[in-house]
Amino acid sequence: MVEEAPIEGAMAVLTTPATEVDEDLAALADGLSGASARFVQATEAVAAGAAEDQAISILLLEVADVLAMGARLGAIADVVPEGRFEPDTGPDPDVDALRARLAEVLAPIDSYVEVFDPYADPELVGSRLSDDLTVIVSDLLHGLAHHAAGRTLEALWWWQTTYLSSWGDAGASALRALRSLISHVRSGAPLEVGGESQ
Repeated sequence: MVEEAPIEGAMAVLTTPATEVDEDLAALADGLSGASARFVQATEAVAAGAAEDQAISILLLEVADVLAMGARLGAIADVVPEGRFEPDTGPDPDVDALRARLAEVLAPIDSYVEVFDPYADPELVGSRLSDDLTVIVSDLLHGLAHHAAGRTLEALWWWQTTYLSSWGDAGASALRALRSLISHVRSGAPLEVGGESQ
């Protein structure tokens, strides 16, 4: 019988921070930049009412794509910016208008419930797709500003830090909700939000 390695051993590869941009990190940054830009564009298009019949499918694909890139950030060592500080990227973009448009476009299916933290607090909490999507957009845009300015380590650091603390959670929640929507539509099962069928 093979003994299971303790989690500390399995995670040992993540303990040495990345402080220089090698080819792998540069390729990861470029991939994340492309996925981030596509996600922002697709979300803005959905919010504008484009491709209304395909909106859920588009969002499902784009959320899954950017989360796949984010998972690579979660699997590598911590990225540390040069000088161990974050240069100013200027004011963050205002995403309130985007959130409001998404909430309007997604109104019938915007609200859903999920388990807040299956390891710490398995309590059902209410969420909104419009909130999840704009959290992701905001975090990705901040990283894109670093990447566009040629600050690869800073971009990776920001995307990695916020993937673990913010947009990764929002994306995982949105992905579960979107996949569930697709499943309900395909099976013809009614949607239930807060105990009410739709």
